[in-house]
Amino acid sequence: MTTSTSLVYLIALPLAGAALLLLGGRRTDKWGHLLATALSASSFGVGLYQLSQMLGRSTEARPVSQKLFEWINVGTFNVDAGLLLDQLSICFVLLITGVGTLIHIYSISYMSHDHDRRRFFAFLNLFIAAMLLLVLGDSYLSLYVGWEGVGLASYLLIGFWNHKPAYATASKKAFVMNRVGDMGLSFAIMIAFATMGTVSFAGVAEQVENTSEAAVTGMGIMLLIAAAGKSAQFPLQAWLGDAMAGPTPVSALIHAATMVTAGVYLITRSNFVFDAAPTAQLLVVIVGAITLMFGALIGTAKDDIKKALAASTMSQIGYMILAAGLGPVGYAFAIMHLLTHGFFKAGMFLGAGSVMHGMNDEVNMRKYGALRKFMPITFVTFGLGYLAILGVPPFAGFYSKDMIIETAFNAGGAKGIILGSVTLLGAGITAFYMTRVMILTFTGTKRWDDEAHPHESPWLMWLPMAVLAIGSVSSGFLLSRGDALVNWLYPLFDHHEEHEHHLLEPIVVSGLALTMVAIGVAIAFVKYSRQEVASVAPEDVSIFTKIARQDLMQDRFNEAVFMRPGQVLTTTLVAADDAVVDGTVRGVGQIAMGSGSALRGLQNGFVRSYAVLILIGAVALVAGIWVVVQ
Repeated sequence: MTTSTSLVYLIALPLAGAALLLLGGRRTDKWGHLLATALSASSFGVGLYQLSQMLGRSTEARPVSQKLFEWINVGTFNVDAGLLLDQLSICFVLLITGVGTLIHIYSISYMSHDHDRRRFFAFLNLFIAAMLLLVLGDSYLSLYVGWEGVGLASYLLIGFWNHKPAYATASKKAFVMNRVGDMGLSFAIMIAFATMGTVSFAGVAEQVENTSEAAVTGMGIMLLIAAAGKSAQFPLQAWLGDAMAGPTPVSALIHAATMVTAGVYLITRSNFVFDAAPTAQLLVVIVGAITLMFGALIGTAKDDIKKALAASTMSQIGYMILAAGLGPVGYAFAIMHLLTHGFFKAGMFLGAGSVMHGMNDEVNMRKYGALRKFMPITFVTFGLGYLAILGVPPFAGFYSKDMIIETAFNAGGAKGIILGSVTLLGAGITAFYMTRVMILTFTGTKRWDDEAHPHESPWLMWLPMAVLAIGSVSSGFLLSRGDALVNWLYPLFDHHEEHEHHLLEPIVVSGLALTMVAIGVAIAFVKYSRQEVASVAPEDVSIFTKIARQDLMQDRFNEAVFMRPGQVLTTTLVAADDAVVDGTVRGVGQIAMGSGSALRGLQNGFVRSYAVLILIGAVALVAGIWVVVQ
């Protein structure tokens, strides 16, 4: 492993931008957005330089480390603050800074009329810096700092328009649910230190074989809980839909390309933990499979274009988590789908923002229709992302998603059949609801009122969309050509298992996947293209649709199972505290006060009373002496 003095610039540049814009105040309003964009682009440039240097070294020498300072030195607990750039983290660095810079450029125009645009860009830079620290930290403790920084920045961005109560509530919901997941990461770090004596990635990887399976399993489960919170996976997924309250560039940055993928990074980075804990690894697969279907079903009933895309994100992250749970053979495919998803989903979120820009911020797709005539560039770029997420060849999703489906089928036995079937069904449902989004938004007849004047967005908005669309077309082919990404990541995952169970060959998997996609597209086409679409969602719908509209009752479930019992528990504990703890304290005080009041009557100031007391005392004293003498 080589050392480098330049890794810190990756984080320092956007962090400096955030500090300058926040501390500079209104004096930076005129140029703050340009500075933030330039610093994000500079980080991307540093990332490209690091990649070029990495490519010029041998496989063993590619990882780069940098010690910043001695952080914690207490007894046997010694942790250095350090950075690690290897084949895995460079993928995330380029995704974060590359897509992040495009979103900065898009936001220059999208937020041009916002009075607090400078503050918005400061938060974007802060988010980029925190996310870079998350993926560059060389220990779980360093990762944890970035993890919490991302949580803070996302809270600030989701609630950016916090003058609207619903938006403020959405940001609080995301913050609280993420804190629940963060407790899992905290406990995982504690388990690592208590059982292995280290929290660095290299140290844990070395000690995991010498640690009891129970401890490793516990650590794996805690890491999964952390990943579920940050990546909106079951059962901590309820915050993602509400998080669409933030400005649309926030949705593209946080909920497509960066923050929600942090959980996938955590699991793949911790591959040595999950490979040694089969139970925890199985739970990863189960969580991914459930969330995959959960998000897909919710997406079928959403009329809000951003919430439909949010449900899609939840489902696609489910694919990645499922793949990561399939062990060494699945890690690289999870990362491949993460990278391709970063292109096409960020592009579609920006496309949704473009549509909203031309439709007076209307998000209800039932009030769109025929927008392809008025927004041709948005239609084409969004459409390329649509084809990519469906997995239509030769678009990006075809390469990454099909590999996950194939890996799922080849997991072996009943497990392989179940997982393969779930991934196939998810592909069909994805095709249905994404086709629904395309039809309701861009085709058919117009359903908007006279106040709307749809038009194409300015070039600063459509240019990033066009770049992301190019990635939606080409990224899958480039990453899979000659197993490029698999070979690139190979040294980090101990060994690359060959499939022991070839239930289905790749050509068969692709055929099945495309058949499911065709069925989903056909159903959506018949339902929404050949029938008139009501501008108001009908109330007379199936019970399934009603449940899907309410996010499969996830909020009600959380309220019934966690919030209400929590309130009862809190009320009970408060009452017990009042009765026992405070009651004891109050009782001692009351006894003291009562005794004092009783004794106070003896001090009345009358000489005759004192004489009587002296007489009584003298008599008692004489009586006592007499008893002793006798």
